[in-house]
Amino acid sequence: MSTLVLTIRPQPGSAATVAAGSEAGLCIEACPLFEIRPLAWMAPPPDSIDGVLLGSANALRHGGLGLGNFRGKLAFVVGTATASAAESAGLQVARCGQGQLQPLVDTLDPPLRLLRLTGADHVPIIPPAGITIDTRIAYESVPLPIPAALAARLQQGALVLLHSAVAASHFTEQCDAHGVPRAAIRLAALGPRIASAAGYGWAEVRSAPEPAEGRLLALATDMCHET
Repeated sequence: MSTLVLTIRPQPGSAATVAAGSEAGLCIEACPLFEIRPLAWMAPPPDSIDGVLLGSANALRHGGLGLGNFRGKLAFVVGTATASAAESAGLQVARCGQGQLQPLVDTLDPPLRLLRLTGADHVPIIPPAGITIDTRIAYESVPLPIPAALAARLQQGALVLLHSAVAASHFTEQCDAHGVPRAAIRLAALGPRIASAAGYGWAEVRSAPEPAEGRLLALATDMCHET
């Protein structure tokens, strides 16, 4: 029997992972354990901002009408999907990093006044001297329970892809709540911090060498071939 490979990230991220996996020859099933919901936020005056800092395309999908105030502004983003969404929102992508925002911010030249549009669960950023960051919360990621049918399948073993520390913690809690033995599950995480958030007792936990979707899928492929 082939290994169940599962992505639990919210849509449309899950669909993107399934599609990318298919291109790489990896059959992935999607069961989103999170739902992204917009939150009301107050936009700062456009003339107080030089650029917009974005770590996820979710900020653009759920940012609402407030985003219109910043059309034409520079955008500093992580990931090609976020870059594409930023351009569609009328922003000018000035820098596109990979994986995390902090390394990207560390490369920027001051003076710079940034609006960080992000989710309720986010990693704090320490700006370099001469760079200010005004953080506004535009959306939240609401956890969902594991369906009973999936919990039963997980009892037989699976390889689960983890894209965030929040997802790792939630998946662990759900497995424990549904009596899914950790020893039946292997985890492929986007990075060491995410792997650590999953805790201990799993059959195997490995991290991608770089926080990029392609590297995570390559890791998952290797893990499937090793079974």
